[in-house]
Amino acid sequence: MTASVADRDRHLDPETAGSTAAGRLTGGARALLTRAVWLWPALLTLALGVRGSWRPQLWRDELATWSAATRSTGEMFDMLKHVDAVSGLYYLFMQGWIGLFGDSAAVMRLPSALAMAGAAVFVTLTARKVFDDRTALFAGLLFAVVPSISRYAQEARAYGFVVLAVSAATWLLLRAIERPVLLRWLPYTVAVTAAGLFHMVSLLFLSGHAVIVFFQWRRERNRKLLTGFGASVLIGLLPVVPLVLIGQRQVGRQISWLETPWLQTYIEYWHNLFGSALVSGCFLVLAAIPGGWARHRQRVFEIGTVAVLPIAISWVLSHGPSVYFFERYQLYTVPAWCILAAAGLNSLRPRILGVVGLVLVAAIGIPDQQKLRTSVSHEQTDGRRAAQVIADRYRPGDGFAPIRGDDKWMMIDLEIRYYLPDRVKLKDVLIAKDAIERGDLFAASCPAPADCLGTPRIWVVAMGNGEDPLERFPKKQAAALRASYEQTEIKHVRGLTVALWERTSD
Repeated sequence: MTASVADRDRHLDPETAGSTAAGRLTGGARALLTRAVWLWPALLTLALGVRGSWRPQLWRDELATWSAATRSTGEMFDMLKHVDAVSGLYYLFMQGWIGLFGDSAAVMRLPSALAMAGAAVFVTLTARKVFDDRTALFAGLLFAVVPSISRYAQEARAYGFVVLAVSAATWLLLRAIERPVLLRWLPYTVAVTAAGLFHMVSLLFLSGHAVIVFFQWRRERNRKLLTGFGASVLIGLLPVVPLVLIGQRQVGRQISWLETPWLQTYIEYWHNLFGSALVSGCFLVLAAIPGGWARHRQRVFEIGTVAVLPIAISWVLSHGPSVYFFERYQLYTVPAWCILAAAGLNSLRPRILGVVGLVLVAAIGIPDQQKLRTSVSHEQTDGRRAAQVIADRYRPGDGFAPIRGDDKWMMIDLEIRYYLPDRVKLKDVLIAKDAIERGDLFAASCPAPADCLGTPRIWVVAMGNGEDPLERFPKKQAAALRASYEQTEIKHVRGLTVALWERTSD
């Protein structure tokens, strides 16, 4: 990054800033604002991440986390051989977390909120290195109020950890290229490894980092920049290689549902990247402002590559055998967009317009912030209410027949079991092996459904609110149930039908 000597002393290496700058920080409040400018964005990000995190019901990806993390380590590794190996590190972390703190929705989502708060620290520090304290504060606060950041701070998945790893890597890279010594490249190597292990697609961020290193090398002609960066990336990627090989074998089960993107896909993608159409528009405008200011152009270009290149490359790669162009897969680019937008805010004159712009962006995002904290923001089915219907009429020995077949990907079985009280022990009928026995996320259906029935009562849970809950069941399963049981009760909850079927007398 280009900067004057004074600018570099003050902003590019705050850990070693000279005594002159320190001497100007006479007031306690001013010292806290400048030296710990990262604190306020981190606290705001954490507060928004925790606020209302218990309200949204778990959706299928979070239920997959719960299913994997509540298994023994051996059972988890059996599963990872067949599916979700790319999430293995996160599942192992969550296994320990749940063992210590429990599996309530708020508790399972808390690590993501903490990770996003950590990311806010690095967003702020990076903006201070590249620009100044005021831009840093704007960047951190913008990051905190982006609706998609709050959304994934409230999700029991690894996306918050990915954003943290990439944000840390960007800051660590800027430190390393200032003084390219081993002790500065090592933490960067660790961040690269962490990003890859939490989500392989995130490694596209290295494209932007390579551009930054190249331009720094072109200015200084310091060979240590190229060798240090190359060695750090190579060593950082080594632990990820086995995961890539396993992930390639599982790709058909992981992302086969994604469709090849086209140019019109960008509109919806861009809106979803920020979790709000209006907020995404604000960022597009603000990010463009500093590019028109000559003194910012070089720095904006370099940070811009971190924001733009991973998105562009993922779009190109997604026209091959696998699709990677999906907004939450590139959520880690949001920090760079926040820095660019913050530079735009700081370029506004009079300076009060920057504050007004920040408040305006935050206000525009409030409706989306409120929406993501409703019970239906993650999932449209009401598994909690369906489980309560069963619990209210439960009898020991009752059976359980959630819809699977073509709808197994909805994980209705996991959704109901998560919300059932511990006293309710249902026997899962119509399966030959459960998910743990199979080493998978899904159970194996019974090849002869009539032979798997036997409980006097069976709770059937189906998608939708139709009057025939067996309509979407596989034909053999529906026929076996109709032959030996009759429906005695039916209740509809949001997105689900719960029906009690009792054995008919011979």
